[in-house]
Amino acid sequence: MTSLPSLPPPKKLGLVIDLDVCVGCHACVISCKEWNTGGYGAALSDQEPYGSAVSGTFLNRIHTFEVVPEGGEIVGEAGDARIVHFPKSCLHCEDAPCVTVCPTGASYKRSADGIVLVDEDKCIGCGLCAWACPYGAREMDLAAGVMKKCTLCVDRIYNETLQEIDRVPSCVRTCPANARHYGDFADPQSNVSIMVLERGGIDLMPEQGTRPVNKYLPPRPRKSLASTIPLAENSDGAKGFFAWLDGMLDRI
Repeated sequence: MTSLPSLPPPKKLGLVIDLDVCVGCHACVISCKEWNTGGYGAALSDQEPYGSAVSGTFLNRIHTFEVVPEGGEIVGEAGDARIVHFPKSCLHCEDAPCVTVCPTGASYKRSADGIVLVDEDKCIGCGLCAWACPYGAREMDLAAGVMKKCTLCVDRIYNETLQEIDRVPSCVRTCPANARHYGDFADPQSNVSIMVLERGGIDLMPEQGTRPVNKYLPPRPRKSLASTIPLAENSDGAKGFFAWLDGMLDRI
């Protein structure tokens, strides 16, 4: 079995994901697939990508839920339900059960920055780490016969040949809604630490006792547009673009 580092790492690199602004566009999913297929480790394979039984290996996935808050308070414009897009990948837990259950030492947690990785040369594809992970963040690559997971783009964040702006995980660099943020949770002054403090960042399934490094920012309560934006009864006095639009609509 593999042991976790005996001392807390000097860095705790991870992600903050803002559920309030994620639009579920899957840009992070596709960017992650592309980067990790051509970067660290072996390519992420697909089986019958254009067939009837499509399957493939993805290190980042988006789940979409319709959420009704407890108490039924109104948080949407048209009712009391709303759609929440929920990105999910490895959370690089401090007490990572996928590491301690691995029989070959293939799964390990780096002592320098806390990133959880898989040594594909040691992995025998037994799947124990997938059973141990409460978040379903491990994926078996059927072509390679080994388990794979989010690497936090370790081959990007330390790559000094890249411009500094690109030395972040691919999913963070790609997100058009700025819903994903990367940083060092061991630094209380880092951007991610401040966001978690100010917005009340939460752990996913804290009852599991894994102490995930990645945090989620919960959705903010919604207000009706009518209560925040006064709506004009007519278009009298409209100027610029709105005057042009009003004229075009009159022709319809």
